[in-house]
Amino acid sequence: MNNNLKILLNGLIKENPTFVLLLGMCPTLGTTSSAINGMSMGLATTFVLICSNIVISLIKNLVPDKVRIPAYIVVIAAFVTMVEMIMQAYVPALYASLGLFIPLIVVNCIVLGRAEAFAAKNSVVPSMFDGLGIGLGFTLALTLLGSIRELLGTGKIFDFAIYPESYGMLLFVLAPGAFIALGFLIAIVNKLRKS
Repeated sequence: MNNNLKILLNGLIKENPTFVLLLGMCPTLGTTSSAINGMSMGLATTFVLICSNIVISLIKNLVPDKVRIPAYIVVIAAFVTMVEMIMQAYVPALYASLGLFIPLIVVNCIVLGRAEAFAAKNSVVPSMFDGLGIGLGFTLALTLLGSIRELLGTGKIFDFAIYPESYGMLLFVLAPGAFIALGFLIAIVNKLRKS
């Protein structure tokens, strides 16, 4: 199997940031009240991961060790600012819905962790595939969690009604529902990985 494909699949399955590594729990729990919010947050983070990994792999030999982490954060912050401005201009309702979680991508441990663990040690193409794989794994996890919470809470998925909203359980739209749904999903993923 191609090495870049292995790197891509690694982020989706073996090192899924949400279900396996348990990273980025703040946006995972905070933004997944609906499938569209989860997917949008995941895609925004994926963009930042890919772009920051590419730039960091290009500048890794130019940045002194003393300022390595601050330099990486500046690179990440630049891409987060781009995402924030684009979302604010073109999808203001979604931007308002995600709110503070978009700027918090800068300090998301997934992004900085991949910059430090992978992009700083590898060339551009593998770093891009790592960002894509981890980003898609994060997007998949957030979309799945958001879909389950939206379905159980409101009877809808991506705003398409599956059953009447009056049968929904409000608990799943609120914060405790995020913990419950995430706990069950992590248990299912662990069971599947061990079998």
